Amino acid sequence: MTVTTAQTKPAMRPVKRRHDVVFPVVNTVVLILLMFITLYPVINTVAYSFNDGTDAVRGGIGLWPRVFSMKSYEAIMSDNSVYQAGWISASKTVIITLLNLFWTGMLSFTLSRREFVLRKFITTVMVLTMYVNAGLIPNYLLISKTLNLAKSYWVYIVPTMFSCFNMIVIRTYIGGLPDALVESARIDGAGDIRVYWQIIFPLCTPVLATVALFVAVGSWNSWFDTHLYCGGQKYLHSLQYLLKMKLATTQASANAAKTSADALKSTTATTPITIRAAITVISTVPILLVYPFLQKYFVTGMALGSVKG
Repeated sequence: MTVTTAQTKPAMRPVKRRHDVVFPVVNTVVLILLMFITLYPVINTVAYSFNDGTDAVRGGIGLWPRVFSMKSYEAIMSDNSVYQAGWISASKTVIITLLNLFWTGMLSFTLSRREFVLRKFITTVMVLTMYVNAGLIPNYLLISKTLNLAKSYWVYIVPTMFSCFNMIVIRTYIGGLPDALVESARIDGAGDIRVYWQIIFPLCTPVLATVALFVAVGSWNSWFDTHLYCGGQKYLHSLQYLLKMKLATTQASANAAKTSADALKSTTATTPITIRAAITVISTVPILLVYPFLQKYFVTGMALGSVKG
């Protein structure tokens, strides 16, 4: 008896379609163009900041300074008040970020508990404050007259210790955590404070890092609060406010240089263009140094802590 065995056919190789090749190429090219469009203004600003002031007036500077000069940075850093203002900005940024995370995080945990009877009412009242605002003048009267915080360091801290938007983001993130974690901890006898700090807080690292980045950037870049409440107290000037005033002084000197030969000589090394670029670089570098440490948490926190429908 003869047994015939069927010949096995060779496996079919997958055929690559045209769009399977075209899409990655087009996607790569588009992303490279977007990266260049995004980075060019930043690199161009750095190039202007390191360029000679008189030469920068001509324009046409690209990715590299045409006439290298450090005069703009020397003009800014030679003022000792810059270091005091930098300390004010750095200290208030750290304190505001820590306090905002502390108060906002604990309130978010409280409002995320279903057994809390007033959680819907309190949440509704807080959300209304995001849409209904009395305006600048009542806010100024509250802070300066009622709370008497004007002309003091606390005017930077107290009004910014809590954020309703950040509370919603953190509460939504906590709401996505398994309830079994809290229930098992309470069975073991843990109270609310212990549950939050030992269980919920470590799990909220991504969203807390995201909120910390929001708060830190906002606090570091703020200058209008100094203008309103501490404009006459030089020892309380923030770095952003001081740099803004220095830019205004440079602009006034440049305007005077149009009619005065002596003023022209004093402003040839620095111009408003280079000073503005140097100020932008000085203001941006601290945030750029912090962002890489929070980047890995930033994307996760935004995805998991976003408001769900």
